Amino acid sequence: MLRERLAELVSKASGGDLAAADVLAADCSLPALGLNSLAYLRLIDMVETEFGCDVDLDGGYLDTLDGLAGHIAAHTGEDGDGEHSGGQRR
Repeated sequence: MLRERLAELVSKASGGDLAAADVLAADCSLPALGLNSLAYLRLIDMVETEFGCDVDLDGGYLDTLDGLAGHIAAHTGEDGDGEHSGGQRR
């Protein structure tokens, strides 16, 4: 569920230019899909708000959906199924 939610956020950050299903199915980086710098700023803001974790603009994990999901999982206890290892969703 985490990857799916992130794909929805990527779609929203892109202003709908990227469909969540396309983001999930892609075998390339988010910039290769067409996510531009303004969309990245929107995405980071949404991720920080929804998941309550800091996202560094220079983080190499930002290039891919899986990298971003891994960063969030490591900092929030969220696993790939959308479950938390403790506490409530922020």
